[in-house]
Parts: sequence; C-alpha cells; structure tokens
Amino acid sequence: MSTVKVAALIVVGAMLITQGGEPLDSTGNGDPLGTETLYPAPAQALLCIIAGVFILSVGWLYRLLLCPLELLRAPEDVGYIAEDGRSRAQAANEVRRRRKTGELPPVYPNGWYRVLDSRMLERGEVKNVSALGEQWAVFRGEDGKAYVLDAYCPHLGANLAVGGRVVGSCVECPFHGWQFRGNDGKCVKIPYAIKVPEFAKVRCWPSCEVNKQILVWYHCDGEAPQWTVPEQEEITKGEWIYRGRTEHFISAHIEEIPENAADIAHLDHLHTPGIVSGADLRYTNSKTWEFVRHHWKVHWEPEPEPNKHCSQMLMKHSLTVFGRHWPLLDVHVVARQVGPGVVFLLFNHSFLGRGVILQCVTPVEPLLQYVSHTIFYQSTIPPLVPKFILRAECIQFERDVMIWNNKKYISKPLLVTEDSAIHKHRRWFSQFYSENSPLLQYHRDSLDF
Repeated sequence: MSTVKVAALIVVGAMLITQGGEPLDSTGNGDPLGTETLYPAPAQALLCIIAGVFILSVGWLYRLLLCPLELLRAPEDVGYIAEDGRSRAQAANEVRRRRKTGELPPVYPNGWYRVLDSRMLERGEVKNVSALGEQWAVFRGEDGKAYVLDAYCPHLGANLAVGGRVVGSCVECPFHGWQFRGNDGKCVKIPYAIKVPEFAKVRCWPSCEVNKQILVWYHCDGEAPQWTVPEQEEITKGEWIYRGRTEHFISAHIEEIPENAADIAHLDHLHTPGIVSGADLRYTNSKTWEFVRHHWKVHWEPEPEPNKHCSQMLMKHSLTVFGRHWPLLDVHVVARQVGPGVVFLLFNHSFLGRGVILQCVTPVEPLLQYVSHTIFYQSTIPPLVPKFILRAECIQFERDVMIWNNKKYISKPLLVTEDSAIHKHRRWFSQFYSENSPLLQYHRDSLDF
C-alpha cells in the first residue's frame, strides 16, 4: 500500500477516535483503566496525524532522493492551450484537425528507432508495439534475447502479441498455436498439422539491444542495417546507472525535432528565460522570473565519412542570477545524433559529474512522434543531481513541444545568413530518405487523444 493511502487511513482513524466515545471494557463499563486520562482523544488524534505526516514525508523524501524520476506525458498534456471551457484533449484534437501540414518530406526516414527500454521486457514476455505504421510483436525469448516480428499471424491474422506466449526462442499465436522463430520469423510448429509449409513465416525485423534499449532497423526498401548504434561503455559496465526518463508525444514531422540542433537563433529567444518560469510560452517571459537567465553558445556540424550518418552539436550552457554569472554551474554538452532517431546528450562537469541523456524519436504515425529522454549517470553522484538535470531539460524541451504541436512545416523557409545551419541540416538529414520512402497520403484525423 502506498504511503499516501497509509497516511489517509491514519487520518481517518484519527477522526473516528476524536468523534467516538469512551472505550469499553469487557463488562461494558467506561474506561476503568484510565487510558483516556493518559491519552485523551484529541491527543490520540494529534499523534495519528503527526504519524501520517511523518510517513508522507518519509515517502516523499524516498522518492525524491532515491527513486528514478519518471515524467510520462500523455499526447494532450503538453503544448496545447485549452480555452473556452474545452479540455486539453479537445483543444489538442481541434489543433490537429485544423492545422495546415505544409509540403512534407517523406514521413519515415531510414534508420534505427527505439521500441522499448530493456527493463520493460522481461524474459518470456511479449509486447505489442505500434510504430512507423507497423504493428510489431516484440518478445524476449527464454534465451534472454529480444526479437521483433510482424505482429499478425499469416494464418488468420491474429495478433501474436495479444494473448500470445513465448516458447523457447519462439512466439506462439494465441489463436491456433502456430509458433514462429524469433531470429528469422519462420514457423516451426503447427500443433494439428503433419508438416509445416516452407513458406509459413512472418517478417523478422533487424533489431539490436544496446545501452539498455531495444531498437529496430527500418528501411523502406528492406535493406540491411547500414550502420550500428554505438555502445556507451559506462552504461554496459554499470558505471552509469538509470536515474529516470521522460516521454512525450509530439504532433509534428520527425525532421522538425532534430532540426532544433541547427536552429541556433531559437535558443536565445525561446530558452533564455529561466526554467523557474515553466514551459507555457504565455508566461515564460514574465518579469517575475527575469532574475534567472540561461545563456547558450552552440555550434552544429555533420560528421565526415565513415560517420556521415552522424552529426554533433557542441553546446556551452551558463546561468546568471540577478545578472551575476555562476561559473560553477557552467555545463558543456556534446549532443551526438546517430541517424534520424537517436541522440546522445553527453554531460561532463567537474562538480556535477558525468552522464548521458538518450533522446530517442520514434514515429508512431506520420505526424505523431514518440520522444523519450532516458538519463544514465555516475553511480557515485547523488540521484538528486541527474534528476534535476532531467527535470530542467524536460521544461526546456516542453517549450519546443508547444511550438512543434502548433507549427506548419515550410519546405522552402525564408532564411537569413545567420540561419545557414538550418539549410545545412536539411541537406544532411535528406540522406535518410530514399526513392521509395513513404509520403503522407492523407491526414489521419480519426486518432483522437
């Protein structure tokens, strides 16, 4: 039972004690032992309330100091303004319906995409994942390896991940018991058939498990992986440990999210106000919070061969409070993007320690992106430090979300000389499209939040 429930029961008990009469002994008489004299009802109630508050405080401190920070936003939670009595979901759906999309690039770039964190998939467990316009059965075999198969059984179309079970390194269809091997998708058993047809199989998607995440390779032409996602050795060795994650759903084209790295001018305008002013752009420039200001120095460049699929943003962040610079809080961040869907945000600070935020962008559908930020940090650094970094990053990111959720994609933007990195970024990102990359055919308005 949670500490909140325990504390609530204690408070209710205190109220009952206060309102109740004297306790009776076995003969039905009043309090012959004088317990009420020792502890009058109001005093007992006060003790219970103090105990409840103490339990709540201990629970709050435990979550604050020791538990990972997990901020999981629903699609309508961030970036929409609910006015005139509308709910946030109603406001979000209205914006999605009326917004002009613009002339969009292909909606699913070729590359690696996160589907699950490793800890989300236990041995012998299968999960249904919707991404990139596909339905996948993601399961971990008894051998401990994660596999990704098309979700629908070729027999009569049952979803292997809904009621299916793991048998060895295979997943079994819940409808008729057909078993499909994880490493190639081939059917290896039909319980009622003498022979399994050679052509009985489901599509097996290339996948990997690195940095405690399960990723799948997507290519519109079915080509094999053209690069690998680098391993962060500190995570693998356990020197950097999991300290929390955030997740957001963004109503935008996938290319608009990484393009922020090259949009240097937006940092000074959107992200200079202190994080204490929050993420709602209507209030971030409030004069109440002007005493805290962020300052940024940023440079973005693509990497040369053989890592042309990578780019780097070098960023220096500094903070001023009441106009005074605090050098101790200067942070240098290297943001390395690997393909269209994975970014390593590497922190290195003499006082605050070292760690990484893994930012992963996975298209759910053409104009809906799932974005996760997972932080791993030095185990020797108090958890409060990486949790604060993740929370601060979340506030700044949600300012961008409000822009993305309401903007239009402009294929030929009006740029000035100082915006040259944006054009350079678009040329770099175009390598992830090929001739058959899918385009947006229509705007799906049926998926309401």
